[in-house]
Amino acid sequence: MIELGRWRKYALTTGAVGLLLTGIGLFVSPAQFFRSYLWAFLFWFGVAMGCLPLLMLYHLVGGAWGFTVRRIVESGTRTLPVIAIFFLPILFGIPQLYEWSHADKVAEIEALRQKQPYLNIPFWILRAVVYFGVWLFYTYRLNRLSVVQDRTGDVMLVKKFEKLSAPGLVVYALTVTFAAFDWAMSLEPEWYSTIYGMLWMVGQALSALAFAIAILALLSHTAPISRLSLPDNLHDLGNLLLAFVMLWAYLSFSQLLIIWSGNLPEEVPWYLSRLHHGWEWVAGALITFHFFVPFFLLLARSRKRRIGSLAAIAVLVLVMRVVDTFWIITPAFYGDRATVHLLDVFALVGIGGIWLAAYARQLAAMPLVPLHDPNAAAHKVI
Repeated sequence: MIELGRWRKYALTTGAVGLLLTGIGLFVSPAQFFRSYLWAFLFWFGVAMGCLPLLMLYHLVGGAWGFTVRRIVESGTRTLPVIAIFFLPILFGIPQLYEWSHADKVAEIEALRQKQPYLNIPFWILRAVVYFGVWLFYTYRLNRLSVVQDRTGDVMLVKKFEKLSAPGLVVYALTVTFAAFDWAMSLEPEWYSTIYGMLWMVGQALSALAFAIAILALLSHTAPISRLSLPDNLHDLGNLLLAFVMLWAYLSFSQLLIIWSGNLPEEVPWYLSRLHHGWEWVAGALITFHFFVPFFLLLARSRKRRIGSLAAIAVLVLVMRVVDTFWIITPAFYGDRATVHLLDVFALVGIGGIWLAAYARQLAAMPLVPLHDPNAAAHKVI
């Protein structure tokens, strides 16, 4: 049995120490602080944010698989206020991070002058406020309806979930795409990709699903989850994980193929900085451990029906999501050499520790399985 209180205490302590050490880096090397903080934030933002489309997808299509992890992903969505707080330091780091925020650079580069009506600090901040406002609205409404469903068992709430989730997925796709453009792609403002937003959406869903499977494994010996017959639902979750792994690989290769075959001077440099000077080893690791290894492991039916083996694959995917986020963001600052700074580790641990503590608190706030979910009947109790 997992003790959420003890887990939360350890995570909070580790996170506080990590943030303290990261904060020291702000005074020692401000530029490196913001660079490390940004990529670490974007990874944990992806885990938390990815829970929202998974929850909406479940409310739209149903299925016993979603019943198993519904409370796990609901708890993840309720950590978005913490993510919003963690976003605040990035506002102070705009001059350190984004080339388009410097008037002299804008004056020198024609592409930046053309993008200035969109890429300017006031409008950038306003858009961020709108993004978080939209995400928090859907989080509040979905979780509020979930509380009411637990309390009343009203069967008509299923329709309300559907009516909220259908447009919600469209709004999520639009807002996350623009957020990815603003927070990540604009680090290199002369470069662009039409697939970029979709890559972030799939990456977030993949991160959240892998995290949910790992948490399900931790809770598998805790009542009431321990009384559920899980193999069939684990098999479905494994298939969904496989689908997202394949979709991530397809989109990643498609972006590379289109840009490389086009061979345009404003597009190719993004890959040149990520496939040379040591970064090619990181790319090779992503190809091997983010796609090939999980792909072949998840083809085996037996591995998807055992919680231990499926969780191990999910953890591998989650680790590679860290690597992928690092590979996407960091070469924007260090394209001439592959580098890992100590602040990168401190920021990842600091933000992650506090976020996990907040997550543990939310997970303990409601029953681990929904009380009146219509898919509950599909479960066998052992």
